[in-house]
Amino acid sequence: MNMEEVLEAWGPADAAREIIANALDEAALTDTDDPDIYSDDGTWHIRDYGRGFRYDHLTQAEDEEKLNNPDKVIGKFGVGIKDAIATCHRHGIDITIHSPHNTFTVKEAPKHGFEEIETLHVEIHPSEKDIEGTEVVLDGISDEDIVAAKQNFIDYTDAELLEQTRFGDVYEVPENEDASVFVSGLRVASEPNFLFSYNITNTTKKINDALNRERSNVGRTAYSTRVKKILQACESETVASRLVDDLNKFVTGETHDELDWKPVQVHAVKILNAERDVVVATHDEQNLSQNLFDNARADGYEIVTIPDRIKPDIEDATDVNGDQIRGAEEYHEEYKESFSYAFVDEDDLTDEELETWELRHDVFSWVALPGEDWEAKVSESLRTTDPSKMVTCEHDDELIIVHRDILMYDTQNFLRDLLDIVAFAYGGEAFHTSILAEIAGAISAELIGATGQADSDPVFPGEQPEAEPEE
Repeated sequence: MNMEEVLEAWGPADAAREIIANALDEAALTDTDDPDIYSDDGTWHIRDYGRGFRYDHLTQAEDEEKLNNPDKVIGKFGVGIKDAIATCHRHGIDITIHSPHNTFTVKEAPKHGFEEIETLHVEIHPSEKDIEGTEVVLDGISDEDIVAAKQNFIDYTDAELLEQTRFGDVYEVPENEDASVFVSGLRVASEPNFLFSYNITNTTKKINDALNRERSNVGRTAYSTRVKKILQACESETVASRLVDDLNKFVTGETHDELDWKPVQVHAVKILNAERDVVVATHDEQNLSQNLFDNARADGYEIVTIPDRIKPDIEDATDVNGDQIRGAEEYHEEYKESFSYAFVDEDDLTDEELETWELRHDVFSWVALPGEDWEAKVSESLRTTDPSKMVTCEHDDELIIVHRDILMYDTQNFLRDLLDIVAFAYGGEAFHTSILAEIAGAISAELIGATGQADSDPVFPGEQPEAEPEE
C-alpha cells in the first residue's frame, strides 16, 4: 500500500469506524451474533463471528457480495480495511488481525524497485488464535477514539427508535445533539434542523452513488426523497403528533426542515386525524370563526393549524383509516347536526315575555336584519361556549335565536344582546366589533338629531369602578 494514498484527513476514530463497519457487515451477511467491542488492559478488540478474514480481502476490487446486498451492509468499496490499516499505522497504532485462516500484522518497508518510496506491507502468519470469525486488535488507540467511532453507527447511539417503515426507521434526536441521517446503520450526514434522525434501510441508486469513500457529509439531495418516503410511510401517532406540533409553528417560522415538505405536512394531518379528535384549519379560518372553534374545543377537539398551501390537499381527503378529514366545514356540519333548538311559538309566551319579545320590531326598524329572509325566534335551549350568552345566530339558516329566559330579564339586557347579535350576523367574528360600533354610532346620531342634547341624566352615565386603596 502506497503511504501517499492514505486519506490524510482520517484519524484513529475513522480507522476504527471502518473496522467496526466490516464487523457489522459480516454479522449481517452471515446472520451471526453482533460484534463485540471491548478493551483489555488498554488494548481494544473488535470481534465478529463470521467467516474469518482472508488475504484476498486486501485486494483493491469492489466487494461483489456487498454490492449485491446494498441494504444489508455498510461497505461496498473493498478498500475500507486497507484505509483503516494505513491510518492506524500513520497514527502509531499497532494493528493485528486474527482469523481462523491467518494472523496478519503490518510493517513499513521500501517498495521493491523504488527504494525511496516507503509502503506498508501486510505480513501473513499462521493463525495464532483458534477463533471463529475475525478479531482486530488495536494497541495504542484511545478510548475516546473508540467512542467516537461507535457513534457513527445507529446501533451504538442513544437514539430512541420511534417507528420502522419499509423504507427506513425514524429515531428520536437525543437532547443537545444534532439529528443525523444513517444509511444501513452508518451515519452519512448531520442535520442540525431536522426534527428526527433517520436510518435509510431501503436504499436507492442515487444514495449508493453518493456514498463517497469517506462515507460522510453526503449531500441532502441524495437522501431527501427517501426521508420523505419514510415519513409518508409512518403510521404512528407518536411521529404524527410531533410533526403536527412542529407544523403548528409555521406561523412563526420555527418549524424543522421536514415540515417544509408539503407531502409530509399532508401525511402528518392524515395520521393525526385517524389517531386523535382534531379539527384542522388555517390560521385565517380560525380568526374568522373563533366561536366555531371555541365550540370545537368545548366538544373536546384539538385544533390543528395548517398552512394555506395544503388546504386544497386536505379538503375532501380521507385519513389513513379512510375516514373524512375533519376541517372547519366538516366540524360545522357535525356541530349543527348534534344539537336541535326547542323553538317556542309566540302563542306559548307569557304576557310579560311577549311584551319584551315585541320590542324586536322596534330594534329591527332601526337596524335591519342582514337580509329579507332573516328572522328571529325564541328557543328553550341554546348552544354556546359561554353560558352567559342568551342569544346566538345561525348564518346558514339566516336565523337569530333568543333564549327564552332573557325575555324575563330587564329590557336593557334584551335590547343590548339583540343589537350585539345583529352586529355579529352582519360581520361575523372578524368584523363583529367594528359593525357594532357603526350601529351604535348610527343610532346615536339619529337619536341626537331627533331630540337634541339630553337635558336629563345620561342613559349611560359611564361610571368608573372605584380604585382599590393602595396598601
